[in-house]
Amino acid sequence: MTPVSKVPLSSISRIIGGGKSGLSGNDFIDVGYPAYGAGGLNGYLPDFEHDGEAIVLSSIGARCGKCFYPDGKWASLANTQLIFPDPVRVDRRFLWYQLNDESRWHRSGTAQPYIKPSDVKSNLVTLPPLPEQRRIASILDQAEALRAKRRDALAHMDDLADATFDNMFGDLVAGGKSSRSSCLLGELAEVVSGITKGRKAKDPMRVVPYLTVANVQDKSIRLHTVKEIAATESEIARYSLRPGDLLLTEGGDPDKLGRGALWAGEIFECIHQNHVFRVRVIDPDAIDPFYLSWLVGSTYGKSFFLKAAKQTTGIASINATQLRSFPVLLPPMAIQISFREQLSRLKMHRGKLVENLAHLDELFASLQHRAFRGEL
Repeated sequence: MTPVSKVPLSSISRIIGGGKSGLSGNDFIDVGYPAYGAGGLNGYLPDFEHDGEAIVLSSIGARCGKCFYPDGKWASLANTQLIFPDPVRVDRRFLWYQLNDESRWHRSGTAQPYIKPSDVKSNLVTLPPLPEQRRIASILDQAEALRAKRRDALAHMDDLADATFDNMFGDLVAGGKSSRSSCLLGELAEVVSGITKGRKAKDPMRVVPYLTVANVQDKSIRLHTVKEIAATESEIARYSLRPGDLLLTEGGDPDKLGRGALWAGEIFECIHQNHVFRVRVIDPDAIDPFYLSWLVGSTYGKSFFLKAAKQTTGIASINATQLRSFPVLLPPMAIQISFREQLSRLKMHRGKLVENLAHLDELFASLQHRAFRGEL
């Protein structure tokens, strides 16, 4: 085991508060110098403050303790601490890998946690000899490069899914309403709004899980937090979800219209709230629910909702009547099924990549832990 010493961060770095220029997101421009805030690279500014490598520590918020690694000409925003390592004593990459660990930082505050500047300066850093630092940084660089490749592969997989839809249905979508193979959604599916919170009921009720707008994302159902509601047996029967149901949110930001995903029966006896539409195909010989979910979420679908929606103060919403009037484009069923099968294979490959990335994350965390205990 290599013996290591610990020194205060302030003894090997110059540390100052970020955001001295007083600029914020209101000053962002489309092209300029990268500006780092508590969330990382937040935008671009017309002027730069610093030129060269440094470490930006997020010092306020739920993710305080996260570190970022700017280089070249850049600027800082408020709620950060800027760490400029002494290159004679410490390797910058080595120090970044060591500091980029949210669990190492003492947090003050409760509702809005923060890291005191004094705690940043007094934070004890493992400091082996400089050649050893560079060796460790090189090992961690290689591990991080593998993780970056997996993340890039996942992003490519998502792009490939969109490209598959465009390749198979691009001509049909381009034809839009002029296509001869189309009909209204209300002719193909049952469109139902969900249960209303706070309503009164005479019959006995029991508690069941129900989905809210927060659970319905674009092409995914998030079940990290699932609420419950008391409902009568008739309400449960009316609003219960079945595998293959398409769930759509009724409103939100204009660019979020058409946000929806298929329900796969993840929760037994689950219902949905009134701000979520349930679209249940009644003619399975005409349309595949999977294809329908992608059509609704496509540029074609979002364009329809933007035109049909009612917009007030930056919020857009659609009602059941407008949703039923959505013109569904109908390619041959064989092509719809082929699309579902191709994306099913992509999903399987993506799952393997996610699993592989999780293993790499575990390996990287283990390497970090060992490196800064002198065991690498």
